[in-house]
Amino acid sequence: MNVENIHKILENKEKKEIYYDERPVWIQSVSSNIAKVGFIDNFEEKDVYIEDLYEKDLYN
Repeated sequence: MNVENIHKILENKEKKEIYYDERPVWIQSVSSNIAKVGFIDNFEEKDVYIEDLYEKDLYN
């Protein structure tokens, strides 16, 4: 994923399924090439590279 896609997702009200390391996440914030994500399956938060985020549909 790239920064432009992230901003489109954040601006859009439509829900998108975003994943990091096969785990569903929501994007909390973006700074440069890093996104702060929260994992949907627990309360963990992590800073990850934007390029490591993906939409599941694109890789099935």
